[in-house]
This record gives sequence, C-alpha cells and structure tokens, in this order.
Amino acid sequence: MTETLPQMPVRRATRLDPPVEYDSLREDRPVTRVRFPNGLTGWLVTRFEEGSQVFADPRMSAMRPRHDTRPGEATEAGQDAPFDPVFVMMDEPDHSSYRRLLAGRFTPKSVAARLQPYLDRIVDEHLDAIAVGPETFDFVEAMALPIPCLVICELLGVPYADRDGFHHATQAMMDMSRSREERDRGAKWLIDYITQLVADKRRSKSTEGLIAELIRIADAEGSIVTDRQLIGMGVLLLFAGHDTTAAMMGLSTLTLLTHPEQRRKLLADPDRTAGPAVEELMRYLTIVQFGLGRVAKEDLELGGQHIREGDLVVVGMNAANRDPRTFDAPDTLDFDRKIIRHLAFGYGVHQCLGQNIARAELKTVLPRVFARFPELRLAVPAEQVPMDEHGTNYGVLELMVTR
Repeated sequence: MTETLPQMPVRRATRLDPPVEYDSLREDRPVTRVRFPNGLTGWLVTRFEEGSQVFADPRMSAMRPRHDTRPGEATEAGQDAPFDPVFVMMDEPDHSSYRRLLAGRFTPKSVAARLQPYLDRIVDEHLDAIAVGPETFDFVEAMALPIPCLVICELLGVPYADRDGFHHATQAMMDMSRSREERDRGAKWLIDYITQLVADKRRSKSTEGLIAELIRIADAEGSIVTDRQLIGMGVLLLFAGHDTTAAMMGLSTLTLLTHPEQRRKLLADPDRTAGPAVEELMRYLTIVQFGLGRVAKEDLELGGQHIREGDLVVVGMNAANRDPRTFDAPDTLDFDRKIIRHLAFGYGVHQCLGQNIARAELKTVLPRVFARFPELRLAVPAEQVPMDEHGTNYGVLELMVTR
C-alpha cells in the first residue's frame, strides 16, 4: 500500500523566495516525512542546525542506491547516473582518497593563479561584445551561460565548441519534470562524450586540462582510479561545473536588478563588498531547490524524530538558509550581514569541491557588469521573467535586459 504523505513544497509565491510552506515546517515540523518530486518518500529537514547535523553525521551515507521508477516519473538528480559512483557518492575513507586527487585544483590559491587571469580576460571580452551589440539582450545567453562554460572547459580541457551539446544534455539530466528515459538519455550523452574525449586525449597524449591529468593518474601503476571512475569524475565536473554557476549568475543578476540599494553597496566599494555580497546572495537564493539527500546507515534521532536505518533524509537547504534561529531577518537581502557559514554548498566533508571557482566567477562578473553598464535594467516586468522551476538548480531561463 502506498504511504499517503504530503508533497515536498516546490511552488514559489515569489521568484526569489523559497516556498512559503517552509516557514511553518521550520517552526512546527522541522524534520517531517514527505513525498519528494521524484516519487520517493523520506524525511525533509528545514532547520539550519539539523541540516548541518545531517551533512556532518558519519551515520548518514552519501551512497544512495538506484531506484526504479514508473514510466514518466523523475528521479533524484545524481543518484541515477549510469556510471560507477564517484567521490560525491562515497563515504569515508574512500571519499577522501578520491577527493584528494582533485582538491589541489580547487583551492583559492590555485583558482587565483590558474583561472583568475583567464576569467578576467573572458569577462572583459564578453562585456565588450555586449557594448557593441543590441541594447536589449538576454543576459543568460550573453554572460551567465558562456562564462561558466568557458571556465569549466578551460579547467577540464574540454573543447568549448561542444558547449551546446553538453549543456542540453545537462538540462535533460537535471530536469525533474522529465521522464526517467529522457534524463537517462542526457546522462548517456555526457558519458559517451567524456568516454570519447578520454580516448582522444589518450591517443594524442594531450597534457592540457584536468581530464588529461586524471588520465595520467588512472594509467599509473596501482592507481585507485578505474576508467569508469575517471569518466564519472569527468561527467560530474562538466555538468556541475557550469550548470550551477550559470543558474546562480543569472538569478543573482535578477536579484541585483530588483534590489537597487544592495546594488549600490556592491558598486560603492566592490573590492571590499564583492566577497560578502556573493556569500549573502548564495545564502539568500540557495539555488539547489529540491535539497540534497543522505541515507541513514543505522537508527538514529534527529530533531526529535526517530530515523530508521535505510531512510532517505533530505536537507532543504533553501529553507535552512532562511532559518531565523541562525540568521537575523533571513528574508532580507543584506550585503552588510556577517555570515559565518551557510549551507548553499552543503557542509562537512562533502562540501562542494568547486565552490571557490563559483565564488571567483560571481565576484568577477557581478561588479563588472554593473560598473560597465550602470543603467542596466530589466526589459520585462520582473514577474514575467521565465524561471526554471523543474531543474535541480533554480534559476532564470531567460533574462532580457536593456543596457
């Protein structure tokens, strides 16, 4: 018999705020059983403290088994990709063993040295192109999508000419409204693409990019990295490395266009303000709209609820980052806010590997866009901006602006 449970809240009353139902859940049922958009059932966590506990507790497993679903039913992003599990779905100590292979490329120092000069150049080039183009244009097409794509291609050694293919495949794979078959087709395209790219790089003995570096690691005697894991890492880095930042960049721009006081604060002293502004935007917007899941490895207590071994527990990060127990006036965007931490990148050992690249892109793009085009404004009413309500990452589908 199918368990009758309330649906996870997904409908938004306003474009920049999470579903209003989260407010009452945080107060009355901070750990509650729901049915998720993919049809699975489990526990939804809406408070910051309990959400942090889920991410940090070693009794919670990042390994989520593949679930069969009915035709036309979507599944949780990340758990159904038909390749070997990569480090984001591993527990300790295996997780750290694989993550260490990549971590050096993603430190703030490495990002500043290896990617920032390239990022500065391509951002200026795209701003120059906007300046000589039509006065009204789609910011997503002009900036929010190409900049993250160029950066991840540069990092991985992926041809930028292939961007349309891997972006469309990513959209299909992460769209919760699509059928299992459609999502798996997107995943298969990415797997086939990375598989061929690895073969081409091996044949040509390419040394450019992180994928070439991973090939050398996989080919070393006694390596822990198999080809299937190498391909899985490549797929993960390619789709996660551009889709999340593109969504955040477009949504942040919409936010700045509709919050003139905070925009003025950013532009008054961008060297000082850009860092805190980006952290506040990530807290306030929290684009992961269906949460991140863990599975209980044993019976445990969480927020006064008994969680059984094998139960799915999902942290509603956008709800947790609006928790008034942690943040004063959490529904207000405030670039003067002193943030110790937030959950936009997760928490604990599985915290997002690429977070420093995302920060660098946002801190570079957002101040420069508005400094270069101080009169930038929406070309349509804010309530008419089309939003991605079905993708794993919430964002704008199109952002028409006038410079």
